[in-house]
Amino acid sequence: MPSHAGSCHCGAVKFLVDAEIQELTTCDCSLCAKKNALMTKVHESQLSITEGESFLTLYQWNTQRAKHYFCSRCGIYTFHRKRAAPDYFGLNVRCLDDFNPATVPVRVTPGACMSVVSATPRDEWPGPREPLI
Repeated sequence: MPSHAGSCHCGAVKFLVDAEIQELTTCDCSLCAKKNALMTKVHESQLSITEGESFLTLYQWNTQRAKHYFCSRCGIYTFHRKRAAPDYFGLNVRCLDDFNPATVPVRVTPGACMSVVSATPRDEWPGPREPLI
């Protein structure tokens, strides 16, 4: 299985992915659209943080299930634990060293249609609103 090394912009966070990258995804949810994410899906067992875990900062919104990780020094989005598949990570392939995303097909993921479950949803968050219980 191929191995891919990656890091944030400043190099504080480094990680290794042991996976063959066969598909990339974009997502039209409000967060992914703003961060212009290009991702691949990897199982949690295929991602290891090799340096700088303490520099990761967590951002959560809406249902609080997805966990989006950013470098606290340079602000780069590295990966996120997925809302719909919590044992998988969405990995920012633009953080991978020596990886050419043009060699892998891209699929659009319709994240904007996911439900919004929040006491104070922003108008910019698309998707059907679900009442809070």
